Amino acid sequence: MNMDDDRKSRTQKKNEARALQKLGEQLVDLSPEQLGGIDMPDELRKAIVVARKTKSHGARRRQLQYIGTLMRDIDPEPIRNALENIRHGHSHNVRAFKKIEKWRDEIKEGNKQIIEEILSICPDAERPRLAQLARNARKEYEAGTGVKSSRILFRYLKQIADLDNKMEKIK
Repeated sequence: MNMDDDRKSRTQKKNEARALQKLGEQLVDLSPEQLGGIDMPDELRKAIVVARKTKSHGARRRQLQYIGTLMRDIDPEPIRNALENIRHGHSHNVRAFKKIEKWRDEIKEGNKQIIEEILSICPDAERPRLAQLARNARKEYEAGTGVKSSRILFRYLKQIADLDNKMEKIK
């Protein structure tokens, strides 16, 4: 313990411990891929994996408390920053997803300019294929017969946006 810890009230210490436990809970909720991208001690990583597998409420609570205890011995700032980056990336992906949905809806409603916009942003897109998918989705939309073509169009739009790594431009 250093001098600063001695001067903190018991309430301050408890609040800090709770905050670290909450940070640990956020780590438990991450996907294995997201968790793999965060630098942390092996003991903490193992405790997170155990917490993820624990089904019993009481045992899970104790494991989360243990994670909070482990978090007290490390600098939590890099983990906080990594979690913030993951959240920021998620909101960016949500915006891109909504933009692709908007493109699909405008194509279905007959906006031909949107195809030119898509082709300028995603040069790897195949004009004939995009035009065919647009026609199929528009026919299906006008006839009110389903959403199969619309889904295929959406998948293609997502694929070309991901392929070209143009998600930054899509905003």
